Amino acid sequence: MEVSNVAAVCRLFRVRHSRHSTAMHLLQSGVDLTVIALWLGHESTATTHMYVEADLTMKKRAIEKITMPASKFRQDRPSDRLLAFLEAL
Repeated sequence: MEVSNVAAVCRLFRVRHSRHSTAMHLLQSGVDLTVIALWLGHESTATTHMYVEADLTMKKRAIEKITMPASKFRQDRPSDRLLAFLEAL
């Protein structure tokens, strides 16, 4: 690869890295995904959704916000009559 080609690839990588880093910081700052999609020039938010998938910090924050229900888990048990009916089938 020629030196000019290497320089062009490096320059392209820096631009892409800068766009990605900025988009991730905007997302982590709470900027709406549609705004980020517009800023990046994406036609669809589906293209921008990869930033949500990649952001582990946001996933951890979402999990921390989940609270366990106050009631204990209760498994329903079918009645004896229903079980007898099903066994008779």
